[in-house]
Amino acid sequence: MTTIGIIGAGHIGSQVARKAVEQGYDVVISNSRGPETLQDLVAELGPRAKAATPAEAAAAGDFAVVTVPLKNYKDVPVEPLAGKIVIDTNNYYWERDGRIPALDNGEATTSGMLQEHLPQSKVAKGFNHIMAKDITTDGSPAGSENRRALATASDYPEAAELVTRLYDEFGFDTVNVGPLSESWRVERDRPAYVKRQNAVELKDNLEKATRTI
Repeated sequence: MTTIGIIGAGHIGSQVARKAVEQGYDVVISNSRGPETLQDLVAELGPRAKAATPAEAAAAGDFAVVTVPLKNYKDVPVEPLAGKIVIDTNNYYWERDGRIPALDNGEATTSGMLQEHLPQSKVAKGFNHIMAKDITTDGSPAGSENRRALATASDYPEAAELVTRLYDEFGFDTVNVGPLSESWRVERDRPAYVKRQNAVELKDNLEKATRTI
């Protein structure tokens, strides 16, 4: 079975873990405070889940989900993720992360920053513009009328394809925004952010996005 290494066990990380286990994945989940702080979550998730350090989760995963505060992205282990696809859920909250001029000025993207930190990994945007609680409750079977859609972006087609497959398994359609340089279209405060939308509506909202806010 495929193992997902999850780096970050907050709202999004724990919800991705719940849905992944439901879909038959094994998960190794970590946070910055240590595996012992995740015992209740792992007990809830059952035998397909275990707690670990970030480096252990990165090493164990066939692919990884990074879902840490943006200000901590440089703490993500580099070597264990080399050659792997990494799904990045990061959003820029300047109130939490501090001001990052390259983002404020439209010169960078959050996922692009993680890709620079992980030069041997294949980063794809994912799960950043959906409320965490909706990850486990808002999906529907493929072909359902008005099925909710989520966006991805990557410089690597195989990474975007993996996110597309995972979205479908979780119950969502996918709109591929293109390279990471375009992933700003689905970042915070843009029209597509945390809105329930089908694929047609998502494409429309992506087109409406402005580079700076």
